[in-house]
This record gives sequence, C-alpha cells and structure tokens, in this order.
Amino acid sequence: MFEEFVLTASTADLSEEPRAREHADAAEFRMDLADAPLGQLASYDGELPLLVTNRASWEGGEADDGPGRFDALSTAIGRDAVAAVDIELAALRGNAPEGEESHATALRDTAREEGVAVVVSVHDFESTPEPAALVDLLTDAASEGDVGKLATTATAPADALAMIEATHEATAAGHRVATMCMGEPGRHTRAVTPVYGSKIGYAPVDPANATAPGQYPLATLRELVDGLRDGEASE
Repeated sequence: MFEEFVLTASTADLSEEPRAREHADAAEFRMDLADAPLGQLASYDGELPLLVTNRASWEGGEADDGPGRFDALSTAIGRDAVAAVDIELAALRGNAPEGEESHATALRDTAREEGVAVVVSVHDFESTPEPAALVDLLTDAASEGDVGKLATTATAPADALAMIEATHEATAAGHRVATMCMGEPGRHTRAVTPVYGSKIGYAPVDPANATAPGQYPLATLRELVDGLRDGEASE
C-alpha cells in the first residue's frame, strides 16, 4: 500500500463508506471522533481498505491520553479490512506524554507483524517551518514507518511553496511521504503535492464533516489530483 498515490475518504462513520467508493482508494477511519469505533470495525463489510487513526488530544484529536488509545488501535489492526495505522512521530520519539513511547513502538511492531502499513504523522497547527526543517521532519517520520505524513498550517503562499519544495526533496531522497498544508492559503497543496511525490490525500466523505482545515470535498480532490497528474504524464 502507498506505492502509488492513495486518496483516503476520512470519516468517523463507516456506514458512509459506500458513498466514498466512486472516488476513494481507501477510507481513513477516525476512531477518536467515532461512536463505538470498535463496534463499527467489527461489523464493517465495505470494499475500501481502512487506515485507522485514533488521534491523541495533544496532536489535535479527541482520543483520551493513556494506553486505551493504543489498545483500541491494537484491536483495530487485527481486522482484515485494516491496511494501515497512523501513529504520531512524537509518540514514537518520546516527545509525547509519559508512557506513550513504549505503547507506540509496541503498536508499530504489532502492525509490522500483521502486515499493516504504518503512517507516522506530524502536525503543526500554528505555522509552516522553512523547507529544510520540513525535509528533516519528513525524513524522521518516514524513517519510523512506511510513510511520513506532515501537515502544517499555511498563513501565506510562501508556506505552500515551502511544503511543495520539501515534498519534492524528500521524495527525491527516497522517502515515502504524505504532505499537505492546512488553512486556506495552503489548500491547493492537497491537490499539488501528489505531483511532487505525496502518497496520501485526505478528504471528507461529507464536506460538512471535514477533519482538518482546508480539506476539499472528496470528488473535487479526486478530480484535481487526477487532472494534474494526467497532465504531467502527457507532457
């Protein structure tokens, strides 16, 4: 998984999955935002493979701190439909609340044993660093898992350019990455960074339930990404 670009439909309700099939390659199941997430996973019989995310509160999600977050993810990756799991870089590197590192590394080890891909994520909800710092973050994240995901906040067009440059440099260096800028000035990066190597896109099934600032509707992002990549291939 993630050898080619994967458009994921983000949702906290797996009953939405049929609506995503026309445009998405996979579904990101936001367990931290879901009602009875393990119950939803147990009854899931959809067609799209799942990327499970149980985002920590200290990384902008709604999951409670503590081992319960990892216990739920460990149960989730035992499901046949689950093809990937998201783990925060800060947890793997010991830069999160006490106790997170051991649970995060154990989850990664279990995922590898189960043949489940690991997306190692970093989020900056305030700014976008300089390109060199972005490349360093992507390198760190990619080295800890199968894909390094980096989402920063753009406050000006220069931030979007920085993310595009970092995506290109990290990809050229052989790292598998997923990149995007949150916020209106960087919204277009969600469509553009796949041209430069980003392997994962995120869009809500229902635009009213966007899980991050600046997300495009699913059908729109599919059209934009495919149009840009097809245009590049035909040149």
